[in-house]
Amino acid sequence: MSSQYQDQTPYGLSVVIPTFNSSQWLPSTIEALVKALSLTSWDIEIIVVDDGSTDDSDLVLQKIATSIPYPLRVVRQSNQGRFLARWNGVQEAANEDVLIMDSRMLVHERTFQHLGRALSLPTPPLAWNGHVVTDETAPLVGRFWEVPTYAFWGDYLSNPRPMSITAENFDRVPKGTSFLLIRKDLFKRACLESWPEGNAHLVSDDTKILRFVSEETPIRLDPGFSATYRPRTNLKQFLAHSWIRGTLFVDSYAGTSALRNAILIALAALPPAVLIWALLLFSRGTWPLLWVILGISIVLLLTPALIATVRRCPPRAILSYLTFVLPFGLTFWAGLARGIVIHRRSFLRNPELKAETRP
Repeated sequence: MSSQYQDQTPYGLSVVIPTFNSSQWLPSTIEALVKALSLTSWDIEIIVVDDGSTDDSDLVLQKIATSIPYPLRVVRQSNQGRFLARWNGVQEAANEDVLIMDSRMLVHERTFQHLGRALSLPTPPLAWNGHVVTDETAPLVGRFWEVPTYAFWGDYLSNPRPMSITAENFDRVPKGTSFLLIRKDLFKRACLESWPEGNAHLVSDDTKILRFVSEETPIRLDPGFSATYRPRTNLKQFLAHSWIRGTLFVDSYAGTSALRNAILIALAALPPAVLIWALLLFSRGTWPLLWVILGISIVLLLTPALIATVRRCPPRAILSYLTFVLPFGLTFWAGLARGIVIHRRSFLRNPELKAETRP
């Protein structure tokens, strides 16, 4: 990170918070942030990017700005999605280091004290990926995503410890941009490398960016640099999020390898193919084979929950998965199929195609 700690000048940090219709979350989010920052003597600015909110976010932010000890600026834009909201916020940042965090995030009180000790080291990391836990009081539907994360990244989640995210282990560890401390110029280069060719709502706002960063420098993943995420609170929001994540999943991995391309296409093609086969078997009364297909499908659906259970995923998250896996599967598959169509050019990725669309 910045060398300011080594030369004894005040350490400067710009906090960038994209928000869209999050007025109910912003007061507690910024309150927790300020409480954690108050344990430091850093030079702080807070930049909130209002991504075309239609609620009372503006009034809420005006009130917050007059009640906290740090300058708070609001950058307003039409609704363009988190990718461009983060980009525009970082463009406004005055400091060399930026903390990008979601509007639903609660920073843990000792996080910045822990970070300060690390910044005092001779060669501190250039990027920090937050250790983010899900709010235990969230509604049942909000706990769903813990099962996929434990299933894929349970080696870390079952035993959190400081480690580095590199190009070699990138797909085996949890990562995201919802709580990310990074050098400003490095983040901007990562964004330019992943710059959206079309609708910015439909491009990856985390995986592609972090993959670029991990190829440039190790990303620190540390339980001491942590926060709590408060997830969506109802089924409608959950399904809408699942649909968009399916599309972004394609953008995150299409073109990164021939194997990943094949997996994405198989994930899109297999469910309808199995359904058509099952309907044909049903129409012909071929019951034994139909039951075999049904049994295999159930096992495949339950496998992530079984893996997550072994890796000590919270029981309430397991219950959430079992309750909502079918509607999730339908909407995620629909989003993934849409992503195959929208991001079809990415399967033959050519970095030169992006050059003309960069700012």
